[in-house]
Parts: sequence; C-alpha cells; structure tokens
Amino acid sequence: EAVTAFGCLVSDMWLGEFACISPEGFHSVLGKRYPTFSKRTQQDAQEFLICVLNELHEALKKVRAQLKRKCVTDAKASRGSISETPTIITELFEGQLSYDITCLECKTTTHRPESFTVLSLPIPSKSVCSLQDCLECFFQQDTLTWNNQIHCSWCGTKQDAAVKATITKAPQIMIFHLKRFEWQGKQKRKLSTDIWYPLSKLDLSPYSSEEMERCKDAEYSLCAVVNHSGFLDDGHYTAFCKHSVSTNWYSFDDAQISKLSDSSVQANTAYLLFY
Repeated sequence: EAVTAFGCLVSDMWLGEFACISPEGFHSVLGKRYPTFSKRTQQDAQEFLICVLNELHEALKKVRAQLKRKCVTDAKASRGSISETPTIITELFEGQLSYDITCLECKTTTHRPESFTVLSLPIPSKSVCSLQDCLECFFQQDTLTWNNQIHCSWCGTKQDAAVKATITKAPQIMIFHLKRFEWQGKQKRKLSTDIWYPLSKLDLSPYSSEEMERCKDAEYSLCAVVNHSGFLDDGHYTAFCKHSVSTNWYSFDDAQISKLSDSSVQANTAYLLFY
C-alpha cells in the first residue's frame, strides 16, 4: 500500500498537471504503519526519512522474494538468497562502513562492518563550520574506555581500545544528517550553526578505504537539502531540490514553489543533505 501510494505521488509530481502536489495520500498510508507520523505535531524529518526508506525497502523485498520463489525450483536455494534480497532502495542509498577496533593492550585489530543509509554527523562548532569539519569529527579516531571498553578475545579481558571508521562502499546517493538537536544536561536544544557545504565536488576519499579510493567513485554533487527553521517543538520544514534535467534549483515551501539561485542553496537552516 505504501509503495503504491508513493508511486502515485511520484507520478503526479512528474506528470506536471498541477502547480503543486500534496503528499496527503502517502502521508496517510504511512501514518497507519507509523502512528507517530499521523499526529499533527512536529516530528523529526530524519526519523521520517528512515521510516520511508525502510517501508519501501521491506515492501519491495517481499515482491522480489515472491518473484524469486516462482523462478527458483530448489526451495533451499531460494531460502538462502531471499534474506539478502537487494532493492532499488539498497542499490541507491545503502553504503558500508568498516570500524577498525584496536586493543590498546595487545594492539590486535578487528574489523566490524556496518551498513548505513544515513550518516548522522556531529557539529563541532556553535557558530560556523563546514561539512568537511563535520566529516572530520565523525571519522576521527576515538578511544573506548571505562564502561565502553571492548572484550579483547586475544587478551581475554576487557581493555581500552581505539576505534576508527572508514567508508568501504559509498552509496550512489549519500545522505548526511546534521545533528542540530543535542542534549545539554536534562534539556534538548537546537544548534543553529552556519554550516558551509559544497554544491559539487564533495570528496570522500580521505574517509574511504584504499580499495574504494582506487575506484575513483568518491566525488559527489548536492541534489537536495531539507531545511528546518524555528525551534524544537515549533518549527517549519522546507526543501531545496535540483531538477535532474534542467539542473535548476527550486525551493519547496508548502504550496509555494519557486526557482532558486545557486548561491541561495547555502542556508544556515540545512538539516539533511542529499549528495
């Protein structure tokens, strides 16, 4: 139902018969599966995005699995491949990180792979910084001590460890979530840091494994931005999107859609970046 509603929404958008399209039908269907988003209160766009991607992936996975069952006569072979069924969602959005965890006692390193669709980046400054600064902060080596110690299989005990992430597989579309909401004591607050992000030639090779660097696959161009203005419980979402054919930028603010200059795409309200 969700996939059908999303397909109708995309068709209506690209057919160009209306000046603007309300995603009410898709929102209503998704609200049945995730009641949080059916309420009229403000919800988090990043959480909504992950729910949408998961919902579409799971539904398309079932369809592919059903088609595969019809084609494969050997039930065992069929069962073995269905759990890893790829979809258009994984093909476009899924990347892979590798966490290198080094025991600081015996220097043994283990590698832990982890899939992602959205990278949540910390914001290292309260006034001004760049997306590159956020990436540096995310990918810098960290030390696990006290309650975060690892159990080293070589030492046989809990030990301090150094951990560092690298990108081993970059997705076709990279989504960055800028962590503007943080806890300060018992209160949550919003960071209104002005973050500079490039419109083209974003280079991820410094954070990638050697194998991926050799692929020369790591340069990205910005294609969309989700903005959040206002405060924690009282704000407003808008979007900037680049037309894939004309390459013009447009601003989407409820029913108001207007052309945007390239320089206006840089905004201090950016919350999600799509490359």
